[in-house]
Amino acid sequence: MEYLAVKQLIDAIEYLEDNDQFAYAEKIEQRILLKIGLLPHKSELYQPDRLKKNNDGSFHAFEIDSYRISYRVLPKEIRILRIRHSSRRPFTR
Repeated sequence: MEYLAVKQLIDAIEYLEDNDQFAYAEKIEQRILLKIGLLPHKSELYQPDRLKKNNDGSFHAFEIDSYRISYRVLPKEIRILRIRHSSRRPFTR
């Protein structure tokens, strides 16, 4: 994962924990990491990212509960680009 995506995941988990949602924070973290872990074996499992302008087909995204994970499939690697709550505006960082 790239550093931004790691920070976004940590921020999401900390937000949930700060709001006394410890069990859900652990559950969502495990689910996100499990699906990310499957990407090297099935990188094109999820649809192309519909929010990415000029997507050349290498940008994909999926959602778990209300968390949207965006990633890019490159010839020798898969980059996790963003992990964010889907209620956030798509084009803000």
